[in-house]
Amino acid sequence: MSDQMIFKRYEIKYMLDQQQLSIIKEAMKEHMKADIHGKNTICSLYFDTPDFLLIRRSLEHPIYKEKLRLRSYGTAQPDSTVFIELKKKYDSVVYKRRVAMTEEEAERYLLQHKKIMDTQITREIDYCMDFYDDLAPAVMLSYQREAFYGKNDPEFRVTFDEKILWRDYDLSLCSGIYGNPILPPGKTLMEVKTSGSIPLWFTEVLTKNHIYKTSFSKYGTAYRTIFANKRNGGICNYA
Repeated sequence: MSDQMIFKRYEIKYMLDQQQLSIIKEAMKEHMKADIHGKNTICSLYFDTPDFLLIRRSLEHPIYKEKLRLRSYGTAQPDSTVFIELKKKYDSVVYKRRVAMTEEEAERYLLQHKKIMDTQITREIDYCMDFYDDLAPAVMLSYQREAFYGKNDPEFRVTFDEKILWRDYDLSLCSGIYGNPILPPGKTLMEVKTSGSIPLWFTEVLTKNHIYKTSFSKYGTAYRTIFANKRNGGICNYA
């Protein structure tokens, strides 16, 4: 795996019930392969300003938006490889810059602003941290992901996310996987990722089964719950 990666693609989201999930997975057997890593637990630590400026702007659906996050696969240790990701979206196209380092190095870089390496990607991350005042860990998200890619087009990917949890305390990739659930029972978030068009066979499955794209943000949903909790003192989740 490369220490630095740049992605440019479309990402389209769908909310599935269990029947729709089964239909899609059955149709995919002929055309797609499971990722060699199987099911992964992904942990993402989102950075934001004290007043949640980045996610508030994102939820306004502007033509341009960006997020900064730190990601690990499973619970991290200080010497685990983690990924700093700067994710930008402009005019429906997602651009993601990603750089790898150890969790301990990432904390020194993002929290203490210690220079770990000097690359084009870290310079873009530096600019983001300089542009927004007081960026700090804001929300921890974790979820189980199952990923597939096209047999004839590896750039066409489909992922299924379940057991999406969030918390706004104990904000470290080393602190374990727990939190408040985001999805209602029986629901799965499907994401279609492609640098080009969606294959005809997949479009036909979606159309036949009345599966429509949705606007859904894991971090945005967590933020809305945090805001609602502060406003009314309640617990707004599907637990």
